[in-house]
Amino acid sequence: MIESDVFVQSLQERGVNFFTGVPDSILGGIIAELMNRRLYVPAVREDEAVAMAAGAYMGGKMPAVLMQNSGLGTSLNTLLSLNMIYRQPCILIVSWRGYEGKDAPEHLIMGEVLPRLLDTVNIPHRLLTEATMREDLAWVTDTYRTRLTPVALLITKGVVKGLHP
Repeated sequence: MIESDVFVQSLQERGVNFFTGVPDSILGGIIAELMNRRLYVPAVREDEAVAMAAGAYMGGKMPAVLMQNSGLGTSLNTLLSLNMIYRQPCILIVSWRGYEGKDAPEHLIMGEVLPRLLDTVNIPHRLLTEATMREDLAWVTDTYRTRLTPVALLITKGVVKGLHP
């Protein structure tokens, strides 16, 4: 399991310096660490967080947006009509609820279609693993810089330490 402080520090070392999003239990440890470091700007909705990240990018920041995959559905219009059209990149740190059909019923359909959905809207994505964290973060930030597009890092339960074991 990746410690939340190690994950956040690794993102910062790769240049990520603006964090916003909507709380989720899988991302709880990361958000708590970001709050401890006074780096997290909470949002009410995921599409609002994506818009805040676009503003941060225009202000010279390298933004990341934290959300669960259901929030990706909420933010698709903003991602497609703002970020994709105007080349406003952001790193989407997305908890993959419903991964492998394991979760509450409301997460199962989005969990099943998540990779295909991201492929359909041309958002590059990669699944974070403990063994490949450094490579995964390098890929995410390098893709962000070269493609100037939103890029998603998918996180499943138990890969990064949460607030509760």
